[in-house]
Amino acid sequence: MLEFATNFATDKIFEVMKITKSILTLCVVSLLTSATQVLAQDDTTTAKNRLTVGGCGEAEFSRHFYSDNVFRYSHADRYTQAPGYSRLDLPHAVIMLGYDFGRGWSIGTEIEFEHGGVEAAVEKETEETGEFEQEVERGGEVALEQFWVQKSFSKTLNIRAGHIVVPVGMTNANHLPTQFFGLYRPEGENTIIPCTWHETGVSIWGKTAHWRYEVQLLPALNSNLFNDAGWVHNGSASPYEFRPANSLAGAARIDWTGIQGLRLSVSGYIGNTFNNDITTTVYPETSRYYGATGTLMIGSFDFAYKNKWLLLRGNADYGHLGDASLISTRNKNQTTMTGNPYPHTAVGENAWDVSIEGGIDLFSLTKWRTGGKRLYLFGRYDHYDSFVPADGWADVEWAEREVVSAGINYYPLPEIAIKAEGGVRLLASQYNDEPYFAIGVTWAGFFKK
Repeated sequence: MLEFATNFATDKIFEVMKITKSILTLCVVSLLTSATQVLAQDDTTTAKNRLTVGGCGEAEFSRHFYSDNVFRYSHADRYTQAPGYSRLDLPHAVIMLGYDFGRGWSIGTEIEFEHGGVEAAVEKETEETGEFEQEVERGGEVALEQFWVQKSFSKTLNIRAGHIVVPVGMTNANHLPTQFFGLYRPEGENTIIPCTWHETGVSIWGKTAHWRYEVQLLPALNSNLFNDAGWVHNGSASPYEFRPANSLAGAARIDWTGIQGLRLSVSGYIGNTFNNDITTTVYPETSRYYGATGTLMIGSFDFAYKNKWLLLRGNADYGHLGDASLISTRNKNQTTMTGNPYPHTAVGENAWDVSIEGGIDLFSLTKWRTGGKRLYLFGRYDHYDSFVPADGWADVEWAEREVVSAGINYYPLPEIAIKAEGGVRLLASQYNDEPYFAIGVTWAGFFKK
């Protein structure tokens, strides 16, 4: 009975998605048709007032008092006295550009340099008979996080098409470094779902005095990239020059701000992930994979509350992956040829995380709170599990982790935060706990808006 109800609900959800797809298609056609008329119209707003320029970034030092050896869980006893390691990092440096063309038309972009970007150079090696050699001087990534065109009909109806952020979970909707206390993004969500999650798709959104809604049509995640350590986190990646989109997915979010200082939000995602890769396989009825869809469902609740001296934030996420056992079998049997971009691990049928963080602004209790200055003393707790196994699969016990941390955030200005924190990642008793300390500076703001 339960299986029948689940299949019935899933079928109805996908029927709604098909209808939504048709509506979005008509909206986009209307939007593009209207564009030719806009180009011929005048707008009294000057180009200077239409441009938005901003960005955000982080520079951090961290000391980890444990080994990061790949065998630290499979042979934990060998790394009990490991000396640990330190890192200097530029996790994110983002340039934001936007332009308002008038008549409701606008664009937005975010170009993100992760971990210092990528540097390569050609050098002439004198010790190798003058041969030219190309070398990678610095690792990292460059990503186009947002690149969209928007038509605004009113505050309650906007259509956005292009590369957009998927607002599922607390962190994706609030991913600027001044919007969380820790040096790094909240660990639970950042482990089990893509973060920051960005896809090329279409969004319809709007807001009223106390409500904001958003509905999106996107390419589904790729189950070939799921694993035990991060569940579906890597599923939005693509090792190719394009994003496979054999299956489409839907995402939605609703925010309520009816009480001063309080925000309550729910968000969710659903899509078929199996066979959503560069090539698809037609499985015969005799195959174990026949009829597999890998339907992924994620539900999330998050909140934030702020008054003059207290700031609280928290979230709870739960996800279910259909056909997880079949996906695990297929992933573990994928080719091991050199350059293969896929992991070879099982993936959990479910994953979850809960977290809460709270901070007290010490300056609000003194005369020092002037010009937007704040000094938060904060504490944070995360508990998550990236691998709840399907029937017949052994549990990965180190995948369930707790993280307890505390520190300070000093805001000399609302746009700049100097952060310091110490904490420990707690694992099952047969593994070594993982304490750390981190310090850094972050910022987020607009040069012109």
